[in-house]
Amino acid sequence: MQSIALALGASLTWGFSDFFGGLKGRTLGVLRVLVYVELGGLVMIALIVAIRGKGPADLGALLAIPAALSGTLGIFAYYRGVAVGAMSVVAPIAGISAAVPVLFGIATGDRPSLWQWLGIAGAIGGVFLASREPGREGKVAAGVGLALLAAIGFGGYFPPMHAAGNADFWWASLIFRMTSTSVVLAAVAIRRPSLAVQPIQVPLLALIGIGDMLGNLLFAAASTSGLVSITSVLASLYPIVTVVLARLVLNERVARSQEAGIALTLAGIALISAG
Repeated sequence: MQSIALALGASLTWGFSDFFGGLKGRTLGVLRVLVYVELGGLVMIALIVAIRGKGPADLGALLAIPAALSGTLGIFAYYRGVAVGAMSVVAPIAGISAAVPVLFGIATGDRPSLWQWLGIAGAIGGVFLASREPGREGKVAAGVGLALLAAIGFGGYFPPMHAAGNADFWWASLIFRMTSTSVVLAAVAIRRPSLAVQPIQVPLLALIGIGDMLGNLLFAAASTSGLVSITSVLASLYPIVTVVLARLVLNERVARSQEAGIALTLAGIALISAG
């Protein structure tokens, strides 16, 4: 029960941070936002680990490195997708990352239930509906390709981060953030974008980063007592939070067929979790 609560907590914090991070990415630029978001999360988890004053319990925590590489790809693609498309379309499609740990579980001996198989089918069908814009000769909705890339990135994050968290979730969270921050700073060094923002934006972006870091920490902690096929899919429910916020705060509206696709995708994620 504790692992379920922690995984759902991760989903909640990720939902909020993805919404506000994506919103800031639209106005300030994705790479610029990611720099402050990553640094904010890194400072917080570094302080926590330093206060604990304990070294890593197991070298398995280093699996947070591949998790960070995949997760950073996912968050960059997600922010870019939100910058060009509707958040209420991009977020559910990114949420099909829930299928990746299920497939990983199959490969390592798990057997999905009938509900999980139905959930995977529903999520795939929902993506197809949500990605099509009626009246535009069947053209794919803006941001869908990036949302699918985000789903791949987020999906690749779960299995190695689950193993890293099971080894030492505190250090796994720190190693993850150190790696992801390094990747973003490397991209900045190559692209050389302006990083200037208004001073008032800095604590807001740092708060988003702390929320994202907290989601990583909660998921890693859930991994100590929960199965990867359960904790990962529960943590993947974050699109529900993002979609609700997009409707309430941004008043986003999409076509009826896309609404059906969004609902089917979210229902598929829920079925994967319920299985």
